[in-house]
Amino acid sequence: MDIVLISVIAVIVVAFIFDFTNGFHDAANSVATVVATRALPAKWAPTFSAVFNFLAY
Repeated sequence: MDIVLISVIAVIVVAFIFDFTNGFHDAANSVATVVATRALPAKWAPTFSAVFNFLAY
């Protein structure tokens, strides 16, 4: 394989890993905000987050 192709694949893999970790940190922050302001009970907030994150994907 060409070194350029390997480099491009490596950059894409690192970008996907970064995007994944950034996404679940953002989801946790949004759930914590909703629960802290008592907009939703702690039982419902993760469910709403999971459903709507899945629909948006």
